[in-house]
Amino acid sequence: MSDTLDSLETRAPEQRERELLARLPGLVARAQSAPGWSRILAGVDANAVSSRAALAALPVTRKSDLKALQQQLQPFGGLNATPVGQLSRVFMSPGPIFDPEGRGADWWRFSRPMYAAGVRAGGLLQNCFAYHFTPAAFMVEGGAARIGCPVIPAGSGQTELQVQAMQALRPDTYIGTPSFLKIIIEKAREMGADISSVKQAMMGAEALPESLRRWFAENGVPHVLQTYASADIGSIAYETRSGDTVHPGMVLDEDVLLEIVRPGSGEPVPPGEVGEVLVTLFNPDYPLIRFATGDLSAILTDAPPSPCGRTNIRIRGWMGRADQTTKVRAMFVHPSQVNEITRRHPEILKARLVVSGKMANDVMTLHCEVDNPALVQANSIIETIRDLTKLRGEVAFAVKGSLPNDGKVIDDVRDYS
Repeated sequence: MSDTLDSLETRAPEQRERELLARLPGLVARAQSAPGWSRILAGVDANAVSSRAALAALPVTRKSDLKALQQQLQPFGGLNATPVGQLSRVFMSPGPIFDPEGRGADWWRFSRPMYAAGVRAGGLLQNCFAYHFTPAAFMVEGGAARIGCPVIPAGSGQTELQVQAMQALRPDTYIGTPSFLKIIIEKAREMGADISSVKQAMMGAEALPESLRRWFAENGVPHVLQTYASADIGSIAYETRSGDTVHPGMVLDEDVLLEIVRPGSGEPVPPGEVGEVLVTLFNPDYPLIRFATGDLSAILTDAPPSPCGRTNIRIRGWMGRADQTTKVRAMFVHPSQVNEITRRHPEILKARLVVSGKMANDVMTLHCEVDNPALVQANSIIETIRDLTKLRGEVAFAVKGSLPNDGKVIDDVRDYS
C-alpha cells in the first residue's frame, strides 16, 4: 500500500517549483476574467507573471478585506471566475463572509491530509465537522469520495448519538475538532460504551497541544494528526506520520504556492523567519492570488526531508495571528505603518514596535536592528514615526539578529492591571 496519495507528492522540489510557476500566467489570466480580480490586477500582463519575483510584485488581497469586497459585489466580491449559478454550494461563514464550492471532485483538496492521516478505501470515518452553513464537513466529504471511504455524516453536537454511532458502526477514523473528540471519549466512558474501533483522527479548526495528543494516545486513539485549512482556501498544509511517529512541520498542499511575508506588507521574509502566510491557489472557480490569510507561520528549514516520502515545503504550522493592530493614545497603529517606516529608512534591517507602560500613559518605542548605530540618525526615524502614526515614539537600536523571530511587528506589553 502506498504511503502517498499520488506521484505529485514525491516530485523533485525543483520540478514542483518549475511546474507551479509555469501555471501562474494561466491562473492570473483566469482571475482577470472575474470582475473583482480584473480591478485588483488592472494593468497586469498575465504572461509576464511566471516567476516568484513577478508574483511578489502583485497586490496583496487580505482575508480581512473579504467582508468589504463582498458588500460591494455580492456574493464573493467578484473574485469567483465561475458564475454563481454553475457552482455546487455557497457557504456563509461568521461575519458573514460567503465562500463558494465548485463542482470538481475533491474541490477542497482534502484527500491529501486525510490519506496522510490513514484514511483508506474500505475504512469508515465519522465526520464531526459541522454541515450547517460552513464548508468543513464538505471538505471531508470530497476527500473521502476521492479515496473511496464511506462517511458517517455525524456533524457536531449530540454527543450521546455520536457515541452510539461509533459503538454500532465501528468507524476507524474520527475527523473534527480536538475538543469534541475528547468530549465523545469522556461521554463513552460515562455510558460504558465501546468506541475502541476509532484508532486514528484528523483534526482541525482548533489548536492541538502535545499534551492533548498524548491524552488521546492514552485513551485509545494513538494516531492523531492535524490539518491547516481555511473556508476560502481549503487545505493549505497537513501533518504526516510513519507508524507512530509524527513528523515535524506540516507538508504544503500540491496546488498551493506559498509566500511568507512580513506582516502588514507583501515583502517575502528569508526562509525560516516567521511571517504572514500568503497563498496563491490554483483553483479555476475561485482563484486566489497573494491571498493573505492573517496567520503566522514559517518555512521549516532546520529539518531533513520528511521520512514520509513527501517532498514539498513544510511549514511550522499555525503560530498566531499576523494582524497586530493596536490602539495607542486613542490612535490605531498598524503593522503596515511600521513597514512603511522601515521602507523610508533602508538603514533599518528589521523593526519591532514595542508599546509599554500603563493605559493612558503609553510609551511607544521602535526597536531597530541596524549595522552601525553610530551612523543612523534617530531623530529622523522619530520624525517619520510621528508623520505616519501621528504619535510620538522613541527609537532604540539593536544589533543585527537580536530581535525575536516570532513574526511580531507590534508587541503590546502594557500593564493593564
